[in-house]
Amino acid sequence: METPLYTALKRHLEKGRAPFHTPGHKGDLRALPEDLLHLDFTELPDTDSLYEACGPIDAAEKAAARLFRSARTLFSAGGCSLCIQAMLRLACPRAGQTVLCGRNAHRSAVQTMALLGLTPVWAMPWDLEAMLSDSTRTFDACYVTSPDYYGRLLDIPALAALCRTRGIPLLVDNAHGTHLAFLEEDLHPLHLGASMTADSAHKTLNVLTGGAFLQIGDARFAGAAKEAMALFGSTSPSYLIMASLDYARAWFSAHPDAYRRVPAHVAHAAACAAARGIPNLSDDPARLTLETAAVGLSGEEAAACFRAHGVEPEMADQACVVCLCTPWNTARDYARLEEAISALPAGRVPLSPPPALPPIPPQRVPLREALLQESRLVPLQKAVGRIAARVVCPCPPGVPPVMPGEEITRDAAAFYEHSGIFALPVL
Repeated sequence: METPLYTALKRHLEKGRAPFHTPGHKGDLRALPEDLLHLDFTELPDTDSLYEACGPIDAAEKAAARLFRSARTLFSAGGCSLCIQAMLRLACPRAGQTVLCGRNAHRSAVQTMALLGLTPVWAMPWDLEAMLSDSTRTFDACYVTSPDYYGRLLDIPALAALCRTRGIPLLVDNAHGTHLAFLEEDLHPLHLGASMTADSAHKTLNVLTGGAFLQIGDARFAGAAKEAMALFGSTSPSYLIMASLDYARAWFSAHPDAYRRVPAHVAHAAACAAARGIPNLSDDPARLTLETAAVGLSGEEAAACFRAHGVEPEMADQACVVCLCTPWNTARDYARLEEAISALPAGRVPLSPPPALPPIPPQRVPLREALLQESRLVPLQKAVGRIAARVVCPCPPGVPPVMPGEEITRDAAAFYEHSGIFALPVL
């Protein structure tokens, strides 16, 4: 029987690498109910229905709201993308509304704004506070990403205060930060003033891939939340994923201190890297973002070295390698990680920094109009001066340097070329 994907997954498992990547449960069978695979059911009279929840799903979501101290918490079996879609729908229900957006928004947010007919006003993350402080600008919502893929955190309390002054909601793509609620210093954006957050629970909790929470802090958005999720979500959500969300909520209710042991392991590994001249760029105490370019090693080269020493990182790029740590990483995992760090080649000349996101190009066509028009693929050198038609971005980290409807500048083309992308869809 030919099973290419199943076989590939089995072969990867047999490599026995220390898992410093998603999902948060790390494949540890003790992190999930042992009978979970027997519970693959559907909407039945006694199993409830996700978008019309009035039984066990409703009870499970209310229990999650108590754990996260939210006005309402909803389950998503469609990943964080579904939560982002619902957040934007709730905050801006009318086409044409304006959203101040951090430029490092994930492509799912860009596509959702296009589908909803919203008008994004883009700003680099470090310019968001100044934009919110500008009384001449009008926005209906503010959308930011914190933490980002590298574990860098925005000043959510400051942004929340500015949004409250304006009377607009602060929406946070918290895909990489569900666990921030369980650290000794609670850094979860919901508890720092965000109106709503999208939490990709499977990344850092013991949840099956695709499990996420929509967290609502502002009660005015709670009533219509199910309707907003149903607009985008599958009518056949996975009960296995939803059950794992419920189980993780119960597990963390019983083990609220589980994440508080993780930062010490991360700090020890970071100190090992610092001794080699490799800084850790992450603000998240449970994430290790090693800037290996500082010692003349690309992130991809470092990741290859890690794999040779039995360690699988979360991601790597030209400058960094990222390791995601959770309570299900073992002492042996951390020992192998430190062995891999110690084995990285040393004594090289530091690499030139990779290009930052290019300056925001001029918008020539509205986002929705550009994304839904016909397009054609052209070589990169012929795309300069043309209008971008689709979201094209290197992944990781999944952040587009040019948005649909924007002019493809020479700076943007240089960024694409450096990322290994040599053709673009244009109008």
